[in-house]
Amino acid sequence: MSTYWPWWAGAIGLALVTINHTLITDRSLGVSAAWDRVTHWRRERQLERMDDEFTDDQALAEALAAATAEHFGTGTDASTVPQDPYGKSQPLEADAESAASERPPATSLRPAPLVTQAALLISIFLGGFIAAVTSGRFHLRYDMGPAFRHLVTADSIAMIAVLFVGGVLVGFGTRLAGGCSSGHGLSGCGRLRPVSIVATAVFFGTAVAMSFLLWKVI
Repeated sequence: MSTYWPWWAGAIGLALVTINHTLITDRSLGVSAAWDRVTHWRRERQLERMDDEFTDDQALAEALAAATAEHFGTGTDASTVPQDPYGKSQPLEADAESAASERPPATSLRPAPLVTQAALLISIFLGGFIAAVTSGRFHLRYDMGPAFRHLVTADSIAMIAVLFVGGVLVGFGTRLAGGCSSGHGLSGCGRLRPVSIVATAVFFGTAVAMSFLLWKVI
């Protein structure tokens, strides 16, 4: 373990990556969402082209209003401002304007561009490869190491089956939680989002329980 970075250096590196990604893209860092979008790049490119037509929130609101008027008509015989039981009209326009001003722009809620997320995944692979080569620890192997053989299985077919089922469960859990350990643990917790704090606690709590089960019980 002496060849690895100390824990504080790794923490600083992860913090810098998360902060720079947020400043550059104005989005949260998430690997699982990036992988999902890159593997379905045709669909995502089509959605991006559709989003490009409405990059302005005001233009989007006007287009929606025009489409609504075209579909339902623009009759003026009915009042569009509801009245309260005592005959006083409610200030709906002012409430709507204040609510709209409090909402974040629609463009900020859209995911990062597809090319940005593809670059993130490629950078993760290249960074790990460069680190392994420069440290002299890079070599190809077709198993999970002696610890996996001792704790789980030494049979190659069983190993593939276990890894496949584990990958499916990880993917299912990631979609169920709305993010992975990078999205919730780094970006979400860094922004003090309650859902991310709860999700990260479940991630690490389950990992600790499973490690205890494998090392102490089994």
